[in-house]
Amino acid sequence: MGIRSTTIVAVRRSGQVALAGDGQVTLGEKTVIKHGATKVRTLSDGRILAGFAGSAADAITLFEMFERKLKDHSNQLVRAAVEMGQEWRSDRYLRKLEALLLVADRETTLVISGSGDIIEPDEGILAIGSGGSYAMAAGLALLKHSNLSAREIALEALRITSEICVFTNNRISIVELP
Repeated sequence: MGIRSTTIVAVRRSGQVALAGDGQVTLGEKTVIKHGATKVRTLSDGRILAGFAGSAADAITLFEMFERKLKDHSNQLVRAAVEMGQEWRSDRYLRKLEALLLVADRETTLVISGSGDIIEPDEGILAIGSGGSYAMAAGLALLKHSNLSAREIALEALRITSEICVFTNNRISIVELP
């Protein structure tokens, strides 16, 4: 699924987890209509981080659904993600939603998609959205070749991405698990 119009990156380092997203909202191919949207948030009383790429209305629906799955499964991230992936893929209405979720807790980082994919990274970095590959590359380089914190890597990866990807800006929101 080629989701455009945002970049979300999760970084895990030294027991810290940071999730950052840019603030740009693009209408169609050419028009930026908002610069400071917030696409990352905490769930489960701050124990889970979540961000989205894609349609805002679809993402809100998915956030609400994911929060219900977390409650149903005692805030177990992997179990809730698997249940959500199964329901998202099998439900005719949900399959039409155009968004990806990136979620993280203290142990695990996952991307959840409407095709039923639940992806966990090999490294401590995962990114989605139009600038996802740029943010992931920048984040991996910083993770391997610096002593920056998870927060600092997430911020710098998005700053770099905003200089390359026209669908990503440098108005960055960040949430963390200390």
